[in-house]
Amino acid sequence: MMADDLDLAGLAGRHLDLITAPFTLPRSRVLVFGEGDGVRVHTSEYERRLSECRVLDLVEVLDADGAVLPVADVRPERIAFGAPRLAAPAQEPGAGAETQRATLTFAAPATLSVGGDAGLRVRLTHPDGRIEEHALGEGLRLRVAPDRSVTVESGDHRAALAATAHVWDDWFARCPRVRDDLQEMTAFCWWVLGANIVELPSLGDARAIVPSKIGYVGLWQWDAYFIAVGLRHGDPALAREQLDIAFRFPQPDGQLPDVVHEEGVLATSDDLPESDRANLRRAGSQIADPTAPVPLTKPPLAAWALRAVLEVEDAPEWARRQLATVVRSQDWWFAGSDLDHDGMPEYGHPYSSGLDDSPIFDGPLPTAAPDLGAYLVRQDRELADLLSRYEPGADVSRFRERAEATQELLLRMWDPERERFLAFGGGETLTSDTVVGLMPLLTGTLPEQIAGALRAAVDDPERFALPWGLPTVAASDPDFSEERMWRGPVWVNTAALVAEGLEASGFAERARQLREQTVALVIHGGGPHEYFHPRTGQKARTATTAFGWSAALFIDLAVTLSR
Repeated sequence: MMADDLDLAGLAGRHLDLITAPFTLPRSRVLVFGEGDGVRVHTSEYERRLSECRVLDLVEVLDADGAVLPVADVRPERIAFGAPRLAAPAQEPGAGAETQRATLTFAAPATLSVGGDAGLRVRLTHPDGRIEEHALGEGLRLRVAPDRSVTVESGDHRAALAATAHVWDDWFARCPRVRDDLQEMTAFCWWVLGANIVELPSLGDARAIVPSKIGYVGLWQWDAYFIAVGLRHGDPALAREQLDIAFRFPQPDGQLPDVVHEEGVLATSDDLPESDRANLRRAGSQIADPTAPVPLTKPPLAAWALRAVLEVEDAPEWARRQLATVVRSQDWWFAGSDLDHDGMPEYGHPYSSGLDDSPIFDGPLPTAAPDLGAYLVRQDRELADLLSRYEPGADVSRFRERAEATQELLLRMWDPERERFLAFGGGETLTSDTVVGLMPLLTGTLPEQIAGALRAAVDDPERFALPWGLPTVAASDPDFSEERMWRGPVWVNTAALVAEGLEASGFAERARQLREQTVALVIHGGGPHEYFHPRTGQKARTATTAFGWSAALFIDLAVTLSR
């Protein structure tokens, strides 16, 4: 059952705790977190920690006696201070309140507005220790400059409240309607996508949905694909915009960059900090020259995302433009990343895998991995289908033939004794039992015996069938860690890909079960975190919160399960 008349902003607001989910605005770089009975303000900047981006260490609302009014409740459009009100949350500040009350909202992407009942004051504590107080009057505006200094001005607070409410009303009008038990978390995940919209100055008015304004400010190629897949259900035009940005800066040889950020792109190891380059040189390689620049990209799921976005709203001219870029990128993998010239491309750097900390990178670089082989097979087939649809005269035989040849090489990575796909680092066999070995299911054309063995692995409680989902390393493997990034925690994107692979390989009911388990994990864990503890289902200790692709893929899974 799906409800049509819902306060989706209110449902999302239940999760705005000002800790894991800060108060912010689409396109804004300003973040507001809870701090005692007040709030603190930061900016969101590329490659800078929140602690480096302090704007105001404390903002407090004071009543006529000088007592602090605590945060009472939060909605996407405002933070309320004072005793919680029983009346409708849309009520104007001060109307019918038994105690004094104030609200904080946005007047512009870089400007906060505070207003409320007569006699209230606001106290601001700056990072340098300065404290200043101001009467609220008709409203105060806190304008944040690029250097993070704050200018205090008077302003129409009611107008700011109305304008911010309009922004969020428009956003939630696009939120997908799903099953009743999934709607509240879908609304919150839709808020996460809107909250993570930023403008990248080098791209004009382009709207990039970043992985998280808490620490990941830029458009990562892989993240853009997953985000577009979820976003398409409510805003296909914005979903296409994410792919536009990801495809906008190919290298001369066709390679797509890892990240598009406000200062440029991250496309090779030369774009990394010197400490990272030194680590790469120390790691060495039996094949690649460790002193030469290493291309940095992300796994080839571009055509997969392109096809998904076009499923909900066709855009033939746009599709033809993007296909030309994706074809060159796919060709680059075989021409520029097959470092041992055996026909199967490798990852030249862990960053290019998306699974940076996976134990498959404990050996020497470069790494030939079964997930990359599966993605390449899938992408060539997707390209053949898309080109047949949008370029009817195109000869697509080379894509289909290359897919077949790549799958033959992929099958050579199958170890019949261990009954799993293995990765190879610098030619050395890597025996770690990881989620990358399940990705060949995505081809949908594995021999029946191999597909059955992978299905059995997914069902094995000693390996991948843990209480809260599919770990990124099998629980029985010596490299398994419940908390460490790609070494055991559950990630929504790998779970969603394996579910799709199960369905493609003929295990539709098992795919549905894994999707149900994954959405249950996000709800149980309290939101779309970056990754989850595989035994408790809670946020892993070091995981980022309000994470873009977890939110987007929850939405995609919820829509799929609601059909």
